[in-house]
Amino acid sequence: MRVVQPRQDVAVPSIAGSLGLGSQRHSAHRTLPPASCGPVSSARDDRADVPGVLTRARRLAIRTLDRLLPGENPAGTVYGTITVGALLAAESSLRDTYPETIGAVVVALLVYWLAHSYAELLGQRLTAGERLTMTGLGRALGRDWAIVRGAGAPLLALLVAWALGANQETGVTVALWTCVASLLAFELLAGLRARAQPAELALELCIGGAMGFGVILLRVILH
Repeated sequence: MRVVQPRQDVAVPSIAGSLGLGSQRHSAHRTLPPASCGPVSSARDDRADVPGVLTRARRLAIRTLDRLLPGENPAGTVYGTITVGALLAAESSLRDTYPETIGAVVVALLVYWLAHSYAELLGQRLTAGERLTMTGLGRALGRDWAIVRGAGAPLLALLVAWALGANQETGVTVALWTCVASLLAFELLAGLRARAQPAELALELCIGGAMGFGVILLRVILH
């Protein structure tokens, strides 16, 4: 009796295979891209670029503010800004013309500069037992020249107001608010250099604003 073995090389098509559903399903699964691939990638790129934008903005702000505040003796520049503000606040109630106001402020500022340099040098000599030399005196005057430089922006604002025909009271007001803006800019620069957090930066700006508004209050009291 002969036993007939089934042939192994004959493929038995399935219903799905005969209809082409299996191959279509496999092809669709292989070639169909995820619908959310594009938007997710774009959002990730935007989020990744945010720190770079903030870093570039911070560097630009620092470079801009560095032009207002020199690296050598920045304390003298801040002191000069506050000093010229106090002088303008006092002079605004006593002088009636621009030349009188500007002349009085410049003379008083130069006296402050010389007095501060002399006091620093004399204190150093008393502490270290050093002799007075022209080299040491010139070095002290050059270092404290930042006091005069700190008064540059408010005095420039006063001169611009004069050139534009504003009355003397308006010019002094503009110069005083320039003092306030300068102090805020110095605080902003300090915070950016220290990489302060937003809350810390806000506190620093409040302190600078309080010092500036103190100058405005002085004018209100003396006026």
